[in-house]
Amino acid sequence: MKIAIAGLGYVGMSNAVLLAVHNDVVAVDLDADRVAQVNARTSPVGDSLLDKWLAEKDLSLRATTDPQEAYKDADFVVVATPTDYSPQEDFFDTSSVETVIKQVIALNPDAVLIVKSTIPVGFVQRMRTETGHAKIYFSPEFLREGQALYDNLHPSRIVVGGQDAPARAFADLLVQGAARKDMPVLFTDASEAEAIKLFANTYLAMRVAFFNELDTYALSQGMDTRQMIEGVSYDPRIGTGYNNPSFGYGGYCLPKDSKQLRANYEDIPQSMISSIVEANRTRKKFISKRILAMNPKRVGIYRLVMKTGSDNFRHSSIQGVMRRLNEGGADIMVYEPAMQEDTYFGAPVERDLATFKASCDVIVANRNHEDLADVADKVFTRDIFGNE
Repeated sequence: MKIAIAGLGYVGMSNAVLLAVHNDVVAVDLDADRVAQVNARTSPVGDSLLDKWLAEKDLSLRATTDPQEAYKDADFVVVATPTDYSPQEDFFDTSSVETVIKQVIALNPDAVLIVKSTIPVGFVQRMRTETGHAKIYFSPEFLREGQALYDNLHPSRIVVGGQDAPARAFADLLVQGAARKDMPVLFTDASEAEAIKLFANTYLAMRVAFFNELDTYALSQGMDTRQMIEGVSYDPRIGTGYNNPSFGYGGYCLPKDSKQLRANYEDIPQSMISSIVEANRTRKKFISKRILAMNPKRVGIYRLVMKTGSDNFRHSSIQGVMRRLNEGGADIMVYEPAMQEDTYFGAPVERDLATFKASCDVIVANRNHEDLADVADKVFTRDIFGNE
């Protein structure tokens, strides 16, 4: 099969590498640096397994900035461009996906389009109506940042929003590339596939918010969070996963997907979805007030990335805390060795860890790290279990 991939972020890269083992894959991106990295067999996103496979596997994969080169002969085009949530519109910005769909139809009207970007419920049906192109499908991703290829090799399930031959053929490609072969494969209608993605991520956001609010209660009452979470989580109906407190849920997916699901309800009655979105703001406010109440002379922010193994600065929960600390008048220093800039939100960025630790009397870390073991008395974290 000839497959084109539009977009070289986590979703695009992991799908490109997975599919390039058994198929001819051409990836296209507007960013020439990302294209050059792929052609030099290095990953433009932080994922150690992607790096390993690009360096060691025999992949039929190349990248280009030319859409025509990528799309003209493709049997399938996988769309993995960003769909950030727009607070102004209270909806996903799907313009990049729409642009790709229209380009592909113009260059290769026989291609099957598989949207992997997260989209609002009803998007595929709208695009089929607007373009007259029936072969548009949505297949949601369920990936963790920093482990995108692993999660594609070992999927919890494969979902394709279609029940006809092209939908089944694409599912077969994913099964062919996966290391796991016994995963459930679901063929649904288009809108149902879109809703599965949004509801799944909003449920994860709800779980994070629940254990964060448990921790808020424990902190406020002088109680032991670990004891409470362990006592709750050993119930097999609740389970022990995804129960480590944090400063809030972050990343590319959970914040924007929960907001998009809330927007999709429109006139449909709901209260829980809105509460999940609001709980994340409440948690960051609470954490910030706790830190400010310590009257620190200088607050150190240890790492801006969302989590270990991620290279995502923009959507990490610690940055929401940092902004609120800044509004509260705190003197802030950031330790982020991966950042090129010398300041972030007006705070100096320090790349020398020893200098950073010596300069701050409170160090805020969403996830604790052995780097901070010698200054444990300075560290403020809600990382109870030492995992993500």
